[in-house]
Amino acid sequence: MRKTDVQQLQQCGKWLHLWRITGEYANFSIFDVESNDELHTLLAGLPLFPYMDIHVTPLATHPCDINA
Repeated sequence: MRKTDVQQLQQCGKWLHLWRITGEYANFSIFDVESNDELHTLLAGLPLFPYMDIHVTPLATHPCDINA
């Protein structure tokens, strides 16, 4: 996946946020996908996927979130 592919995923709303973790060769990202399978397909398309240590934490809407 090239840089433009990552940008396309951001533009279409699948890759909501992308932050670099200071002092590490790492990032923190938030994705909005329909399923675990879609997330796996997206991540598996990354060029460094075979070398990445990925931790996934599913999130749900909080009932007190005023934006929900």
